Amino acid sequence: MKNSIEEPTKDGSLLRSFRFALADVPNILGLFYLFAIGIGMLFTYQKYSQFGINIFDYADVFDFLIAPFADFTILAFTMGSLAVAYGIFLLDFWWHKKHPKSYAIINFGMNKRSWYHLYRYLLFLSMALGYLYISSESYGNMSREKVKIQPRTSLRFSDNEIINGVIIGKTKEIVFFIEDGKVSAIPITALVKEFEIKR
Repeated sequence: MKNSIEEPTKDGSLLRSFRFALADVPNILGLFYLFAIGIGMLFTYQKYSQFGINIFDYADVFDFLIAPFADFTILAFTMGSLAVAYGIFLLDFWWHKKHPKSYAIINFGMNKRSWYHLYRYLLFLSMALGYLYISSESYGNMSREKVKIQPRTSLRFSDNEIINGVIIGKTKEIVFFIEDGKVSAIPITALVKEFEIKR
């Protein structure tokens, strides 16, 4: 009789937990998207800063909203960053729980202090931010090398003037172009008539 009373309670508790988790999914997805946008802004900035361009002077909000999905590398770094940070966090908690003696030795006994939990969270946060900054610099360097090996492009303006060079990238309204080492920001709607890729 005791089991028949407890089992529905457990099932009900499990169902409530499942419903709570489902209700929290939109919030988690929203936070993930904000995180992805932040990473997109950082990586986009590093990409253009390699050429002396401050992308924040030219891009609008929409350009950063689509940044994580416009370049697969940024999305991969976002997913990878979250997975690595979460994995290290879980490993730290597992080690602390399963092997407290060795954990205390590695941490010089600091884990017994009252402020250690806050310190641990701040340490993980700073490590994650440092990792993202270093990764974004590497992404910027890779983007610069990628631009160097791109085929030359011809831009024809509305007055039929043609310039030849390499496209660094573009926003919704601006094309960033290198012509003989000179970096230009060209408004698309005002001047550019067509693109012609030279191979």
